Amino acid sequence: MLRFMPSKRAGVFVAILLVFSSAAAWARVTRVEITLRQDVLGGQSFGDAGPYERIQGTVYFSLAVDNPHNARIVDLRNAVNLHDGEVEFSADFIAIRPKDPKRGNGSMLLENPNRGRSRIISLVDGGDWNVDKDAGDGWLLRQGFTIVSLGWQWDAAGNHALHFHAPIAKDHGKTITGLLRGDLMLSRPTDEIPLGHLILGNIGGTEYPVSAPDDPRNTLTVRDSRNAPRTVIPRTQWQFAHAVDGKLTPSDRQIHLNGGFQPGRIYEYIYVASDPVVAGGGFAAFRDFASYAKHNPDAVTPAQRVIAEGISQNGRFLRDFLYQGFNADEEGRMALDGVLAHVAGAGRGHFNYRFAQPSRDAQPTSSVDYPVDIFPFTDRPETDPLTHKTAGLLDRARAENVAPKIFFSNTSYEYWGRAAALIHVDAHGRRDAQISDNVRIYHFTGLQHFSGPFPPAKGTGDLDGQEPQTPLPVRYFWRSMIANMDAWIRSGTTPPPSSYPHLSDGTLVPLAQYAFPHLPGVNTPHEANAGQRLDFGPQWSSGIVAFQPPRVGPAFPVLVPQVNADGNERDGVRLPEITVPLATITGWNLRDPSIGAPTERVSFEGSFIPFAKTAEDRKRTNDPRPSVAERYTSEADYLARYTKELDALIKERWILPEDRDAMLARAKQEWAEATR
Repeated sequence: MLRFMPSKRAGVFVAILLVFSSAAAWARVTRVEITLRQDVLGGQSFGDAGPYERIQGTVYFSLAVDNPHNARIVDLRNAVNLHDGEVEFSADFIAIRPKDPKRGNGSMLLENPNRGRSRIISLVDGGDWNVDKDAGDGWLLRQGFTIVSLGWQWDAAGNHALHFHAPIAKDHGKTITGLLRGDLMLSRPTDEIPLGHLILGNIGGTEYPVSAPDDPRNTLTVRDSRNAPRTVIPRTQWQFAHAVDGKLTPSDRQIHLNGGFQPGRIYEYIYVASDPVVAGGGFAAFRDFASYAKHNPDAVTPAQRVIAEGISQNGRFLRDFLYQGFNADEEGRMALDGVLAHVAGAGRGHFNYRFAQPSRDAQPTSSVDYPVDIFPFTDRPETDPLTHKTAGLLDRARAENVAPKIFFSNTSYEYWGRAAALIHVDAHGRRDAQISDNVRIYHFTGLQHFSGPFPPAKGTGDLDGQEPQTPLPVRYFWRSMIANMDAWIRSGTTPPPSSYPHLSDGTLVPLAQYAFPHLPGVNTPHEANAGQRLDFGPQWSSGIVAFQPPRVGPAFPVLVPQVNADGNERDGVRLPEITVPLATITGWNLRDPSIGAPTERVSFEGSFIPFAKTAEDRKRTNDPRPSVAERYTSEADYLARYTKELDALIKERWILPEDRDAMLARAKQEWAEATR
């Protein structure tokens, strides 16, 4: 049944669309409310797909607690809105779809937004998340894709974030309490910190409020690095409070420290919280929206194929989604046909636990000892040599015959900051692992977690590193990955083979064998993030956390890509900026001394260390790397070599032919910057 309720909002016609169903197989989506519907760029046509529209609203889901495909959702049976064996959730969404779905290509990109923010349009097309303002070059739209961003994170911060709305849990009507933990390293002093995950200067997850401020289990500690011992700060020196006009007012979401929090140190707080949200329902929402789009002929965003796309936190979400067995819907059908999990490394996340903290991500100096880079890591079964447990990321998907086609793509940063090597070696760290036929692993050499600015510049605030960030763009890789994945699912066209460093040929090595050249004035890292063995208590396998912080066992081996004499990585998918270089580009960057802890790595960043311009310049500083003038006779020589490398990437389908001119234009800019 369709029910339209007209209204006005900002001069745009707004409709409320309610979709109901009873016994249909796609009924886990019970209704869709549309609050905004408008043409993209005034009805502009995009290739064969024609005009697009942008739709915004809320999707409602109902989950049967007795359905075995929902059994892994922690506290589902304890949801306060349990009624007739079902629990209702809802999720905000934004959809960008051809006005006439029959003119589209039949494929949906389903995004689980990073901390509630949709990124894919700006990343791939260079436009604004609100395509009504700027659709960039419209590549995704010209290809005919439907793009949907669906809220999955209950604690996403901000009014404009896409939220997942989940009920709280009670234990037979009684309030559930537990210990919650947070940590951070600041870049400047402050007297107060907010409860919640501070990431890049913003709150990524709002966290639970303090429920028992005087409980003796509430603690605050400080230490100098991830592995340094904690020092307990006496309870008399801090309180849950906020200063107003010089006076402290009790607060359930802030901590005040007498004398202030200092930069360059890790502060960790633990406190009692109550009323946990049934956060794991976000997995089912993502699953059921995909199934709804494929099987309901009246879906607001109909699709023949669904390709999930997730970056960083969202890539970890997709790895955990697969591991926990959510790719089979309540009818046992495959939900996601393809998965693009980018810069997730070996990670999963704190997504389906009691008192889940989805934003926490295991950075070099914050979100330490969370269940992120934990066993198993590989797609096929592997055995932990210490615990003797055997498991693989895709065990449940294979058992139900719903394993999708997968690209696991990472940049150089993830080998240092997200233990990425563990997805393609055995748990001993001694042999390369066998990769499944439905999986590709791509290492985009020389890139950092997110693309840095060009011309290269240092980060600011928490991202203030000792070197400029690496500016290599990921945009063109993304376009080819989407095209290759769609062709693989649609017609069986085999994508490029996996490309990543290997133990067998020495392109992947233990950290102690990392052979970075001695460069004048450049400091190198002494450590890298490792896969962890964590124990959160006797009920952790059921999603119940008892130990905060967890007990930490021996780490898994740390392996990083080996480099050549220039300091550039030897294997992986390499842009011409690596094979015809003008600089050394790394997967790490150290904190600037001005923000404290200068021996620790900066989150997310690599380093861009340019070559000297002339032989005289490099001899003056004792730089062992040949200068730009010693490598290339002229701009024409450089561009000819760059073009040859670029054309090889196009032939191998790492880059689309239509992006050739844009990349050559960028090469000219890079030459000008290197020689000015």
